[in-house]
Amino acid sequence: MITRKTLPRVLLFLAAFVFFSANTIYMLEADTAYLRTAINKTYHFDFDHVREGPYLNLKSALLVNYDNGEVLYAKNADEVRPVASLTKLVTAMVILDKNIDMKLTEKIIKEDARRSSRSRLRVGYELTVRDLMHAMLMNSDNRAARALARLVSGSTARFAVEMNRKIKKLGLKNTVFFEPSGLDSRNVSTAHEIAKILHYAHDYDVIRQITAKKKYRVKVQNRKNTYLQMANTNLLIHSRYKVLSGKTGYIRAADYCLTSLIRNGQGENLTLVVLGAPGDRLRFKEARRLADWGFKQIG
Repeated sequence: MITRKTLPRVLLFLAAFVFFSANTIYMLEADTAYLRTAINKTYHFDFDHVREGPYLNLKSALLVNYDNGEVLYAKNADEVRPVASLTKLVTAMVILDKNIDMKLTEKIIKEDARRSSRSRLRVGYELTVRDLMHAMLMNSDNRAARALARLVSGSTARFAVEMNRKIKKLGLKNTVFFEPSGLDSRNVSTAHEIAKILHYAHDYDVIRQITAKKKYRVKVQNRKNTYLQMANTNLLIHSRYKVLSGKTGYIRAADYCLTSLIRNGQGENLTLVVLGAPGDRLRFKEARRLADWGFKQIG
């Protein structure tokens, strides 16, 4: 029986119960929070102090001080262009938003193999979601992107609807997607919005960890002792800068593209986007030139 004398203790107990229950719920949610972007987090860039930087042989570019959002360099930053496999950053975010079990497996089917002959993932191979994510983000594998999209949405068309819903939620107005791999030239964005996409993608531990790796070995689940070595297509990972996250892209309509968040030896961070470079190696050369210049501006 609760009396006036015991009431304060009862209330104290209830308050403690509510507090610890709430924190228990929070901690349970925190176990899966790494899969999602930060709630109500938005990125805005300051274009008030853009400088005249180096001449770059490409169509558009952006360089941002990641730590304060100040834009250091911009070239045609709001020009809408095909973005090729930079698309896969959004593909990865949508997949991870589903809180999908990374141990689930999915097979590569003939539909996944269409227009992606360079893939090492043969039709019939079965891989875990975790390994498909590595193939998609590190090796830019189009078959992996399609298989993951089918797994979470049933079809690539339905998955594209979810991609555009995600983009709208992030407040990006010049980005649109028609499929998850980037092979469709109608997948478009701008250097400005790609930089924001990279920032949002960087908030996911899984994307951040995968895209910062140099190599990774995936296991084909339904082939005995069959492993595939994946190498990161982002060659900035071999430069003097530490790659924190990033993605490469190429189709003929887009030329060569790259976005990366990099850190120098002093712990300073820059986000760079280069779109429409006319050569594979050239995009990395121009990216390094832009990074070298940018770190001098904030050093």
